Amino acid sequence: MSLDSIPLFAVLKSKMNWHQQRQNLLAENVANADTPGYTGRDLAPFRVEDVAKGAQVLPPVGMTRTSAAHIQGTVMADARSNFGGENGPGWEITPEGNGVILEEQMMKVSGNAYDYQVASTLYSRSLGILKTALRGRAG
Repeated sequence: MSLDSIPLFAVLKSKMNWHQQRQNLLAENVANADTPGYTGRDLAPFRVEDVAKGAQVLPPVGMTRTSAAHIQGTVMADARSNFGGENGPGWEITPEGNGVILEEQMMKVSGNAYDYQVASTLYSRSLGILKTALRGRAG
């Protein structure tokens, strides 16, 4: 049994992954604040319902059969593939607007870092409670 099978840990892990992806986009926005024509980007808001229900943000990708001689492909049961490694279930990236306001981006960066720290603390404290419960049963 892995920790991901416990809903609380799965949600917290997804939330931390979402914050990491958002931090990357916000850093790009800050880095390109002076780039002419650059449009800032941000992630769609994190929804616990999507993670808790195992909802897929991206639809499954299947093969198209163009000839009867081709082998019929099937879509895997867990088609939430992470095309970029540990990128989560494909977060939706939305345009931010026509320009980048550096002060707004820095506020978002600091708020995002704080929210990540809260999720990380909840994860580690929940892990500590679980370890304590397991030690109590063994002793």
